[in-house]
Amino acid sequence: MAPLLWHVRDRVLEVRRRPLVMGIVNVTPDSFSDGGRYHDPAAAVELGLKLVAQGADVLDVGGESSRPGAAPVSAEEELRRVAPVVALLATRTAVPISVDTMKAEVARRCLEAGASIVNDVSGFGDPAMLAAAADYRAGVVVMHMRGTPATMQDDPQYQDVVREVGEFFEDRLHSLPKMGIAKESVCLDPGIGFGKRLEHNLDLLANLGAFRRFGRPLCLGVSRKGFIGTVCGRGVEDRAPGSLAVACFAAARGDAQVLRVHDVAPTRDAAQLLDAIDRYRR
Repeated sequence: MAPLLWHVRDRVLEVRRRPLVMGIVNVTPDSFSDGGRYHDPAAAVELGLKLVAQGADVLDVGGESSRPGAAPVSAEEELRRVAPVVALLATRTAVPISVDTMKAEVARRCLEAGASIVNDVSGFGDPAMLAAAADYRAGVVVMHMRGTPATMQDDPQYQDVVREVGEFFEDRLHSLPKMGIAKESVCLDPGIGFGKRLEHNLDLLANLGAFRRFGRPLCLGVSRKGFIGTVCGRGVEDRAPGSLAVACFAAARGDAQVLRVHDVAPTRDAAQLLDAIDRYRR
């Protein structure tokens, strides 16, 4: 299988059989999963380095919660949270750093500090965000979301969620090169849990293969999310097995090339084992 190439600033990430593992570093007091645990920059850096030691291929640093109903924070507050963490991690690990932000000012400052990727859950609709990513030749994660984190779960409706997310991807892949962002820099994310009901999430997961036609890596972020709790009847602290099951389902079918997770070590082990087994496929 020919590798998918993801250009992120001055390097090229190759995705072959095993998906890349993106470790989550939340520098927030109100994240749904680990809010407040790594609010201190030193603790967040320590976590990032621990995730690298566990096998993370990318670190995704975020300073504003995007959980359903979350209130926005100012750019100044978000920068206070994330900029020192990005700067320190960039000097202490060679692993690419991603900044999870919807604000162009935050993205630009973090790119200046050494980040290589911008992960924008609002889908790169802001021209200033596009300009920041283009100026630094950053890799981008383009996610589909209806509304904002504060409103996204207010009665989301789709006629065909797979088709509509695909149309969003098609539009972005057509428009981004015109704004200076090469197709090779783009990773797509269907936005599981972002403006979707349970049935929308399950439909997308069952049909991720529909997005292979775009020829770009697909980022899957399902770690500890609410739909897992709904299906399995588990609280946030008990959703790791369900998260791993979904990641393995997508990885085994070749439908996801980047797995955004809290639990790096077991996800990395599972991905390596799937790869080892797949090498013996006849």
